[in-house]
Amino acid sequence: MILFSKAFAHKEQTKVIPPVSGGGLSEDGRFSYGYSSLCGRRASMEDYFETRISRVNDQVVGLFGVFDGHGGARAAEYVKQNLLDNLLNHPQFVTDTKEAIAEVYRQTDLDYLKIADNNPQRDCGSTASTAVLVGDRLIVANVGDSRVVLCRGGQAVPLSTDHKPNRLDERQRIEQAGGVVLWAGTWRVGGILAVSRAFGDKTLKKYICADPDIQEEVIKEDVEFIVLASDGLWDVITNKDAVALVKSMFDPESAAQRLSEEALRRGSADNITTIVVRFHHEVPLPMQPSLAHELEM
Repeated sequence: MILFSKAFAHKEQTKVIPPVSGGGLSEDGRFSYGYSSLCGRRASMEDYFETRISRVNDQVVGLFGVFDGHGGARAAEYVKQNLLDNLLNHPQFVTDTKEAIAEVYRQTDLDYLKIADNNPQRDCGSTASTAVLVGDRLIVANVGDSRVVLCRGGQAVPLSTDHKPNRLDERQRIEQAGGVVLWAGTWRVGGILAVSRAFGDKTLKKYICADPDIQEEVIKEDVEFIVLASDGLWDVITNKDAVALVKSMFDPESAAQRLSEEALRRGSADNITTIVVRFHHEVPLPMQPSLAHELEM
């Protein structure tokens, strides 16, 4: 995402980060994952991501997130460092995961805004798309225009809907709060911000919330994989095309790399971060040294 007005986009000095990729396999062999992150054609990197396998109450859980910053990288970095930790520490993480996610998203935003108040020269924000695996449950939460897409029976199924200011329900919410949605190259809140929900963005906070949309799926045998990505991917690749590109690729790291590279080839002008999580429904895979992921206890 790109802020329209430089007056509201106090740029930080961010480092250009070389492309990174990697992956892992859950201890029980139920799922594997891969990630790829490119700076692309942007001068600096404002995407962050998190891939984590942990254990809660003797249950292996997977946590994945993509965080796309705008106006600087500070908010995205903060969300990466704190959101999933806060979730794992929530007392209802296993018993009521959806409620825990909703509370943690809002509280993490409030915590960040307190820090941002001490640095008024920097007003940045971040999207967040997360996928949490607890047993056979997949819980997806989204704020902003990063996105999660599932492949079920070979077909693309969106698990999140982008929070854009011209989305009817979002526009109504903004206008009811006293804000306006204006066309400035694209639809923007106050003519400035091209997403309607985000962490941070304290000068627009009256209209920009961090309340996530949450969707839960049961991982049955027809569920093959999910793709999480920043809008640097989705700006140029459809949900259907993303699923088609990944479908024949067993290794999720190679699949994530292919998606990111294809987005760059198709002209994406943004940072591109992609995570692919593939589910294994047959005999659990043996632990492979190249994929083994050390559990965080």
